[in-house]
Amino acid sequence: MIHLCTKRIIACLDVKQGKVVKGIKFRSLRIMGDPVKLAAMYEEEGADEIVFLDVSATLEGRSVLLNVLRDTASVLKIPLTVGGGMKSLVDVSAALSNGADKVSLNTWAVEKNDLVEQCAKEFGSQAVVVAIDAKRIGAHWVVFTKSGKCQTTLDALQWAKKAQTLGAGEILLTSIDRDGTRLGFDLHLTKSVASCVSIPVIASGGAGRVEHFYSVLTEGKADAALAAGVFHQGSVRITQLKEYLLKKGVEVRL
Repeated sequence: MIHLCTKRIIACLDVKQGKVVKGIKFRSLRIMGDPVKLAAMYEEEGADEIVFLDVSATLEGRSVLLNVLRDTASVLKIPLTVGGGMKSLVDVSAALSNGADKVSLNTWAVEKNDLVEQCAKEFGSQAVVVAIDAKRIGAHWVVFTKSGKCQTTLDALQWAKKAQTLGAGEILLTSIDRDGTRLGFDLHLTKSVASCVSIPVIASGGAGRVEHFYSVLTEGKADAALAAGVFHQGSVRITQLKEYLLKKGVEVRL
């Protein structure tokens, strides 16, 4: 079966104190390398986009490190999305002025709903990504903020629908339960969110093998698949992944 919509493969750089890190279920972070070098390498390998997340910005009460963002953006021609600690139009404008094509809003989108609406009106929905970190609790997926440390009362599906109404152009959906486990994306979560919104959904959390990408882009109905650890450690190469997907009938850019 041919999927006519072109799917995207996105490399994620979780950055803490200027270094790329990776953990399991948002914990036990290990240093993986330099964001500038990794971003350039992933573009060379065929990544469609780079997502740069300053994972300690909100916890440290600051916005994204603009010098690291500028250096990373300077080596890229593909789109760059940046997230971390942005709680005002001034913060978002600074990120977009320093090389970001889009901003990812998570904690402050939840705590200040009007921020999503303001950003969409000021910069356009295409520049606004709402990141949703979700964990299964009982029969529901619950939204967490502050790098997975703060549980909210929000249902992930309801929040995704509201984010779209507020003007978000995309949803970056991460399964905390699957993050760093290499067990595969949470297909049920991804499909549920993708089925209740009309904007693109980026699946994140759990990639371990090329088959996992195929499953989430087809059965999971994701528009894009994002990964970090498997790319950092070289267990999945983006070029080979895209060749595999093409052979399986998934439309991707080589």
